[in-house]
Amino acid sequence: MERSGSSKARCMMGDNGEAELKLCNAESKRAGWITFPFITGTVALLMMGGNGWMTNLIVYLIQEFDVNRIDAAQIYNVVNGCFCLLPILAAIIADSKLGCFVVASVSSFVASVGVVFLSLTATFNSLRPEPCGDKSSSCKAPSNLQLAVLYTGIVLATLGASGVRFTTATLGANQFESQKDQSTFFNWFFFAQYAGFVLSSTLIVYIEDSVSWALGFWLCVAANLVGLAVLVAGNRYYRHETPEGSPILSLARVLVASFRKWKLQLTLDGDEFYYGRHGQNKEVEVPPKKNFRFLNRAAVKTDGDTKPDNSIARPWRLCTVQQVEDLKAVIKVLPLWSSAIFLSTPIAVQNSMTVLQALTMDRHLGPHFMIPAGSVLVMVMISSLVSLALIDRCQSPSPLWKKLTGSPPTVFHRIGVGHLLNVLGMIASALIESRRLRTAHLHHLQNINNHSVPMSVLWLFPQLILVGIGEAFHFPGQVLLYFREFPANLSNSSTAMVSAMIGIAYYLSTVLVNLVRRSTGWLPENLNDGRLDCVYWLLAGVGLANFGYYLVCAKLYTGKDGNSSSNLPMTDVAGEKE
Repeated sequence: MERSGSSKARCMMGDNGEAELKLCNAESKRAGWITFPFITGTVALLMMGGNGWMTNLIVYLIQEFDVNRIDAAQIYNVVNGCFCLLPILAAIIADSKLGCFVVASVSSFVASVGVVFLSLTATFNSLRPEPCGDKSSSCKAPSNLQLAVLYTGIVLATLGASGVRFTTATLGANQFESQKDQSTFFNWFFFAQYAGFVLSSTLIVYIEDSVSWALGFWLCVAANLVGLAVLVAGNRYYRHETPEGSPILSLARVLVASFRKWKLQLTLDGDEFYYGRHGQNKEVEVPPKKNFRFLNRAAVKTDGDTKPDNSIARPWRLCTVQQVEDLKAVIKVLPLWSSAIFLSTPIAVQNSMTVLQALTMDRHLGPHFMIPAGSVLVMVMISSLVSLALIDRCQSPSPLWKKLTGSPPTVFHRIGVGHLLNVLGMIASALIESRRLRTAHLHHLQNINNHSVPMSVLWLFPQLILVGIGEAFHFPGQVLLYFREFPANLSNSSTAMVSAMIGIAYYLSTVLVNLVRRSTGWLPENLNDGRLDCVYWLLAGVGLANFGYYLVCAKLYTGKDGNSSSNLPMTDVAGEKE
């Protein structure tokens, strides 16, 4: 499937003579690798600016606004959930009305305004409550004005950051015509994203903690504004896709129309189907496929469904064959997408549990430096960065791979490798936690609340490295799969599917931890007296079962062009689709 081929097709069959030729010449000077530094630079800067305040939000709320620890954690959870789920809304707006460039530009500006509000609270003492002093004195609650400025900043910064995440991915992918180039772009898109996360989680967080909250937040503002400038500077080179109305609404119409005609008897006569105002040759060249046959009723013409000019008279009773096939394409991808949710849930649990483990371990590096517990997770990003760079250099199928599998690697192979590495990461987590518990018991620390165990925090790095390498395989692979297999008018929604999956997994991880706490004694307040290793073994089992589910989904999947999963290449090196 070629997303950008539509512009090329318009050039080939244009009817407007010289005007059409000028348009084609203008298109030929756009897109391609000339846009790459603008888009990846934008991603790195905007992720740096967005993650810089978000990573340290709990500490800021506790230290500067005297917020209760539990309340601060709940606010952080809501912010992260919105950060992962709201890209779907941004994608729908981009697909329906504005296009991904406009949505990304507006979102980055909104994010900058939001972080400005946060920076003002850190800069002016009047926008923060007075310090508590000693623990025995009561703390003065923030005023309504102080809370209004704080939460306005948080809301705007979250909305803006979430609107940028995957609209920039679609904007970048639309600049390339070959699947090899698209695959390479997605590798480097995630590389740039992780690079921004690493810089913000280390440099900016250090400045906020050790130098000044105001300076750290204003650096986030600067990163957002520079990122916006870079995005706009590349506009002259971008290929822009024209939104064609609400694609989500068209999918809903197919469902409604098929249910309203559920009593209709289908025949094998292709003339009964509606292909569009200009007939079959302009829309799709074959009748609707036999899969999900009940949806085909939505494209069956009945009396009163069309006007004399063959346009649709009742949109909620008649749809085109292409709209029906678009909905089928989305439905077919959903099982694979659901397997990705259960892939990310163990990762979300591991992230929070790893921080708790780090708090109970020796975090010293030399006599004068202690690793912040939250910074341990940077190893996931670093290992993903290195892996993405290596994967991009080794995308061509190796002779060993061909000898083992008898076929070139596909996008399904890449995602499957990510599943297996995730399971290995959970197993490593269980083994390392077992060692930590043995060390705690050896020193009789099980009855001392979360006392530091004489075991280096560096022991946590192998499990994080495995998960990071796994993310380098399955996250870009999933974005590439959804981008290829979703209908072209849902391109923004397709890339945002990964973000929505992470958001759902984040909330599912919270539910899973609560269930474990209520039904077992594995997660007491004192980790030294618990069995966190059993939680990791449970996550490994869930991951292994989910891998089996993924294999079934991948085996049964057929692409929108009719190819099986074994024929969906990872790049065009393995066989470009026409």
